[in-house]
Amino acid sequence: MKFGIFYELQLPRPWRDGDELRLYQDALSQLETADRLGYDHAWVVEHHFLEEYSHSPAPEAFLAAASQRTRKIRLGHGIFQLTTNHPARVAERVAVLDLLSRGRCEFGMGESASITELEPFGRDMETKKEVFEEAVAAIFPMFRDGGCEHHGKYFDIPLRNVVPKPVQKPHPPLWMACSQLPTIERAGRCGFGALGFQFVSADAAHAWVHAYYNAITKRLKKLADYEINPNMALVSFFMCAKTDEEARLRADGATFFQFALRFYGASQDRQRPPPGAVNMWDEYNKWKRENPQAQEAALRSGLIGSPETIRNKLRRFRSSHIDQVILLNQAGKNSHEHICESLELFGREVMPEFQQDAEQDAWKEGVMSGAIQLEEIDTAAFTDRYGKLALNVAPVRGISMAVR
Repeated sequence: MKFGIFYELQLPRPWRDGDELRLYQDALSQLETADRLGYDHAWVVEHHFLEEYSHSPAPEAFLAAASQRTRKIRLGHGIFQLTTNHPARVAERVAVLDLLSRGRCEFGMGESASITELEPFGRDMETKKEVFEEAVAAIFPMFRDGGCEHHGKYFDIPLRNVVPKPVQKPHPPLWMACSQLPTIERAGRCGFGALGFQFVSADAAHAWVHAYYNAITKRLKKLADYEINPNMALVSFFMCAKTDEEARLRADGATFFQFALRFYGASQDRQRPPPGAVNMWDEYNKWKRENPQAQEAALRSGLIGSPETIRNKLRRFRSSHIDQVILLNQAGKNSHEHICESLELFGREVMPEFQQDAEQDAWKEGVMSGAIQLEEIDTAAFTDRYGKLALNVAPVRGISMAVR
């Protein structure tokens, strides 16, 4: 099992001078810590205009800085929005990061799931899947030597040689953002690694792994000429401390993260309100005061607890045959000090047990070769993108969320 760390670069209000500077510099220090401790991946999102939830519009710049402060950890676009970027610019940035990191780039792709992000770039929810698939077809010839051209519905690119080229041949490993079960299966059919940005139980993970590997082994239909990446990764809320109680006290950001997802999730096309119209941190604290039991239940979920508690939970995830667990530690107002201490404690006392797993390697080899046939599990019970941490949160009141 591999372990990644995940960054939305969240910054709840109130905002003060220097907060964004501190946010970015602290995150880079955390990546240095993770690299020293032997974590496998660092994943950084691309989001635009999502106040408080994510201040990460340029992951390529952040990851380039991280490439010069780390040595081994793989640096992942989790993800590049192919709907809001030109294919040639995507290929260029992926190649540059691969060069700067000496071949440590991971190329995750996605569409964006919010009209708030898509509309300013001239995209919409109805056509975003088509745009994504055409961008995929356009990008991969650009990684090969020589020139290429693309003439499609959404992109018209004359013959050009896109330079530079990536270190990894034929290209860095490919991933796709997955927020629901159908996209997990879609990633498998396309041959992409699945970046499961949802928060699930071990039982759900077992079902989703089966759905993914059945898709990639039985229903593979690539969108272009690329090398497949059979890998299933799931995000989990994370905070490791000496005791369960201390970990929960330090992990309030995990519930804020979940609250923000649910708060806007009921709106049409996940439209956000106008800038400054909602103070998400205030809304969250109001909900928390009114729902203390739900807050406590939320903090018992995920990988939040002592090393022993987290070890026991990870053993269940290991039995599900997850390839990578991505740890969400930077969320809400979780402190830099607690994030670093959590990474240190987990890295010393938990991670070594799971890093070398011959049984998992043999299982995966058997599945990919066809020697192991996986059952087709009924996944109807595991379709909630919010997982067990499904907080009952009302959408924004008094604001038309569907206005375009």
